[in-house]
Amino acid sequence: MWGHRVLTDQQCRNAKADGADLKLTDSQGLHLYVTKSGYKSWRLKYRFGGKERRIVFGPYPEISLKQARDLKDDARRDLREGRDPGEEHKRRAARRTTGVDESRTFKSVAERWHELQKPQWKPVHAYDVLRSLEREVFPVIGKLPIAEIRAPQIREMLQEVQRGGAIETAHRIRQRISAIFRYAIASDLAESDPAAAIGDALQAVVKGKQPALLKLKDCRSFIRKYELEPGYPTTKLASRLLALTAARPGTVQAAELHEFEGLDGQEPIWRIPAAKMKLSRAKSEREEFEFIVPLSREAAEVVAVAAEYAGNRKYLFPSARHSHRPMTENALNTAYRRVPGYAGRHVPHGWRSSFSTIMNERALEQEKPGDRAIIDLMLAHQPDGVEASYNRAAYMPRRRELAQDWADMLMHGLQPAAALIEIRRTGR
Repeated sequence: MWGHRVLTDQQCRNAKADGADLKLTDSQGLHLYVTKSGYKSWRLKYRFGGKERRIVFGPYPEISLKQARDLKDDARRDLREGRDPGEEHKRRAARRTTGVDESRTFKSVAERWHELQKPQWKPVHAYDVLRSLEREVFPVIGKLPIAEIRAPQIREMLQEVQRGGAIETAHRIRQRISAIFRYAIASDLAESDPAAAIGDALQAVVKGKQPALLKLKDCRSFIRKYELEPGYPTTKLASRLLALTAARPGTVQAAELHEFEGLDGQEPIWRIPAAKMKLSRAKSEREEFEFIVPLSREAAEVVAVAAEYAGNRKYLFPSARHSHRPMTENALNTAYRRVPGYAGRHVPHGWRSSFSTIMNERALEQEKPGDRAIIDLMLAHQPDGVEASYNRAAYMPRRRELAQDWADMLMHGLQPAAALIEIRRTGR
């Protein structure tokens, strides 16, 4: 009799057969079989065609408890659909050993889907979509035949992404995987979309403003603590430029040196191409919608130090693993979560709220209500009216003054950008 008790990893690790082979029951026929010699293997007992049968999935711990349960779920799905799980298990194993039709792997199908969608996307978005698949998805399921991928495999992969703190990213990736499966179904390469309902098994995205520090002293304290933590210098330089400019994290992540002008002069600027801005595709393809950011002295210093550190690489903040690519969108998120006492209190995107709140309060204190619209413009919010949309370099003298005021307040008492190169680092 099977009962309803389920196993834990600790029970599996500690299991020992004492004088006779041991069977530790999990659920629905799955059990861990332990021989007197200490060998452990996962097995599934089931009935098909009126006969009791058994599948040996493989050894523990090479196959984890979680993986064994996923294999059991696959087997029970085969049963519900009228197939013998044992025979299906053998066929899958045979395909893995005899080779896979490369044109039907998830990676191959995903790349064809991406090429089909790319013409309707902005280049920066097309790049981000492919990079997210290359980073999080292809290493896990890329080589598998798309028709054989099951929901538990996708769920576990996305939950691992969320365990790294990238909750919203996991949901975006799920949507992309689901779109790829719909393309596969339409192309007669798959019969169903196993990613369709997985969103309910993921941690929910909290809507509303991103966590942000809204007091100047807290912002300074955070920067000081973060920059003293071990870490990759490029990530710290990107963080400082993000804080100083209050730009969107994606534009900092993908910044290129040629976008910066006059770094040695009195009026340095960052000319962000329209294609990298949060605009419609139609506007993003027109040069007049580029966005000009006046740089403070401290921001120009960060760019100069980062450029020297990056060498002749394309991106100002290159990836630690792939120098020809920009740093990943999750690099700063992960780094910020590791700062003692600040996990969940401040995220990279939060600098925009920090800048807006602190500078608007300052405008009220100084009785300069006109600064409120200029602060909004500095955040590249979409202004009202056709003329305002085109005049994205408006109020440059005052914007430059406010950018320098913000830098003077934020960086007071902090080390120069060049010092970030010298701080010890681990991993990243």
